[in-house]
Amino acid sequence: MDTLMLSRIQFAANISFHILFPTINIALCWFLVYFRLRHSATRDTPQAQAWEEAYYLWTKVFALTFALGVVSGITMSFQFGTNWPGYMERAGNIAGPLLGYEVLTAFFLEATFLGVMLFGRSRVSDRVHLVATLMVAAGTTLSAFWILSLNSWMQTPTGYTIVDGVFHAKDWWAIVFNPSFPYRLTHKLLASTLTVSFLIAGLSAWQLVRGTANDGTQRALRAAVTAAAIAIPLQIFAGDLHGLNTLEHQPAKIAAIEGIWKTEKSAPLTLFGFPNEKEGRTDYAIHIPKLASLILAHDINAELKGLNEFPNAHPPVAPVFWSFRVMVGMGMLMLAVSWWCAWTLWRKRAQPSIALSRWQLRALVAMTFSGWVATLGGWFVTEIGRQPFLVYGLLRTADLVADHAPGMVLSTLIAYLAVYAFLLVSYIFVLVYMSEHPAMPTPETPLSPKAATPIGGPA
Repeated sequence: MDTLMLSRIQFAANISFHILFPTINIALCWFLVYFRLRHSATRDTPQAQAWEEAYYLWTKVFALTFALGVVSGITMSFQFGTNWPGYMERAGNIAGPLLGYEVLTAFFLEATFLGVMLFGRSRVSDRVHLVATLMVAAGTTLSAFWILSLNSWMQTPTGYTIVDGVFHAKDWWAIVFNPSFPYRLTHKLLASTLTVSFLIAGLSAWQLVRGTANDGTQRALRAAVTAAAIAIPLQIFAGDLHGLNTLEHQPAKIAAIEGIWKTEKSAPLTLFGFPNEKEGRTDYAIHIPKLASLILAHDINAELKGLNEFPNAHPPVAPVFWSFRVMVGMGMLMLAVSWWCAWTLWRKRAQPSIALSRWQLRALVAMTFSGWVATLGGWFVTEIGRQPFLVYGLLRTADLVADHAPGMVLSTLIAYLAVYAFLLVSYIFVLVYMSEHPAMPTPETPLSPKAATPIGGPA
């Protein structure tokens, strides 16, 4: 492989590893806010201790995930300079400020209140601690706002002017709120909600199966299953809107997703098949007549552009085609499992303990990291589907890569993959260990803030 392909694989490896952790943290902190609110609402009752136990465990998960997200994010940002200097030279006037806004607003907000959130339970009042948790949650969401604004601008660039080949900002409002940004932000926030819902539900189910559950486990499991059951139909609706937007602005990506090789009206939906890019067809395809036009354009007679309309300007078909089906297939599993478990919990809501069967608990355990699978599938569709451009239709990837020797890029790629594999396995091992050994708050971090003198007065 040449330097271009190796550099693309290296950046894909970095961003694929990094995105796993913000995908958890964005929504997990909002779950923590909910746990704190429920603790405050049930104060001086046995339920308050259960909500505190749930908060205590998942705060530790948040801290671990936050650390890995920061470290992997720094590594990824360096690659803009080492592997893709042409991108920053040409588009840095837009990318730089957006990345800077993320640091100055979101990251600083998180960093300011993170210490209070993690270590202030026995040192500040309930009200101050809740505000700190809320500020960290707002910071994680604001971080997603700025990062997705930049990524969306690269997909649907607007508000710029080009002078001597260099991008300059003409309208920051148009840059930030570019045509695909609202859909991508909504899609990502819901993806994070689903990822965390199944993570909490899966590890809580594992605690129940292993006999290490506490009262907080049952509260967290109910909250997670309910959130997943609500979020998945919203995600399907948001995904449909996102698809309409992509059809308008990136028809080549849609053609690759559906394996549409030639422009046609009333295009069939390809459920499965093996894209054969050399021959321009999908082998062993299973079609549903006219359904692609109905789903993608909401018109059964609509004409959909084929890959033949974009010579030398369309993405590689197979990875986009299969990544999309992995994402959708995992979404359908999420829908089935979450509604199955939510229906059982609703029917047996009067029971004081979790009424899920052993099969349901095992299904939730199996789906623990399903959000990661769906997220990576969707991310591959987004990023590979933009090729051969970094800034869609304007800057080709091949023109922006650094002129490194292939051997140098390959050696660093192997090093990255080895470190990331070790960190990922270690992360999962620690999550399982914490679920099997749910440590209770110590005297230094008591269940009730009444055991310490709170700063800021009584809540």
